Amino acid sequence: MPIGYDWPTLLNRSGEQLEAQYNNTLAKLGQYDDMLGVVFRKARNRIQNPAKLEQLIKEFIDQHEWMSYDADLKGEAYEGLIEKTAQEGARGAGQYFTPRALIDAIVDVMLPEPDQRICDPACGTGGFFLGAYQSIVKRFPNLSSEQAAHLRSGAFTGWEIADLPGRLCAMNLLLHGIESPDSDSPIHVDDALRDVPDDRFDMVLTNPPFGKSSSDSYEREDFWATTKNKQLNFVQHVVSLLKVGGTSAVVVPDNVLFEGDAGETIRRRLLHDCDVHTLLRMPTGVFYATGVKCNVLFFSRREGAEHPWTKELWVYDLRTNKHFTLKQNPLTRADLDDFVACYNPTNRHVRQESERFKCYTYSELMARDKVSLDLFWLRDESLEDIDNLPAPTVLAAEIVEDLQSALTEISALVDNLNDAEAEMSAISAVQAESVA
Repeated sequence: MPIGYDWPTLLNRSGEQLEAQYNNTLAKLGQYDDMLGVVFRKARNRIQNPAKLEQLIKEFIDQHEWMSYDADLKGEAYEGLIEKTAQEGARGAGQYFTPRALIDAIVDVMLPEPDQRICDPACGTGGFFLGAYQSIVKRFPNLSSEQAAHLRSGAFTGWEIADLPGRLCAMNLLLHGIESPDSDSPIHVDDALRDVPDDRFDMVLTNPPFGKSSSDSYEREDFWATTKNKQLNFVQHVVSLLKVGGTSAVVVPDNVLFEGDAGETIRRRLLHDCDVHTLLRMPTGVFYATGVKCNVLFFSRREGAEHPWTKELWVYDLRTNKHFTLKQNPLTRADLDDFVACYNPTNRHVRQESERFKCYTYSELMARDKVSLDLFWLRDESLEDIDNLPAPTVLAAEIVEDLQSALTEISALVDNLNDAEAEMSAISAVQAESVA
């Protein structure tokens, strides 16, 4: 910490002087361009009573030997706090939080390596970074000094458009022993979609934000299609972020799989230019702050060629006849064991079909209406056996998710109609002016 803005300086103040020092400290630390600056970016003092602030600093925080705790304990404690706030509905951090069971399963099939550079263009609280970090440390216990140094600084790069999750992510990394307060921040608080990336990565792991379409389209020369759909834009952006041979896992809502126009164009190009090899259909009741049904799309970037790179798309259905809720029956890592086994991460070119795992050839995908990847084949037992319906709380949660999903789709449709109406009005005005 800079001299004069450190912890002992706070301890030497009382009352209004302490409050003033605290406010000045927040403002000063937020001006830096390093990790410290990201943590304190736009931070504000929300404790209006100087006496309570002094009690908090001197009688609670300072009485604990925080520095004696190792990174694992501090990191796990912080992760626990983030997960708890994610459960607080609209007030919490659910929109930035990817369930750890899902992250663990994705990392277990992606198998990140010590020398790789890993990117998340919508990093939220940093869950994918920590999952990859812990996986590498566990699977490679004898890292070289160069590999260990790379893993601590340089392995991870992320973008987050909002200040709050950017701060949470930076703190999360620091408390897990990744980067240092004075190192150049690998977390960029910025709009990842705005510009063509000037760097490429070995692996991209990301859960882009769901929700309404962007207010503006992104006119980028590296994009296959121009659209206001944020999720479709993130899919295109991930392709641009990958090195040739790089791999990715991207969480996408259902509309990315079947939406027409730009969506169809993007799916055609994705299947042709990349090896899109696996799709995981996720169940409802998994994410904290969205009613959108989602999937995980796994693909690798390939060199340009006349022939399509996608030969087969394997689809695992974890949605049909599966019922989860956030509290009574949450998704666990064990629920994804069969998917990981079917994926066969050590040799994904050797796979076998099963009840929930089915293969579709490239020609079969091209023959589908709008090249839809919304693929399912299992019979929904709840539609036939009314005596074995899920618990009322589960049904209620699924109804809420379906309604929220419908509202999201309707909002997107309204936005598109408003844009089209505005465009027609502008054309009419130009025509009327020319006639006049």
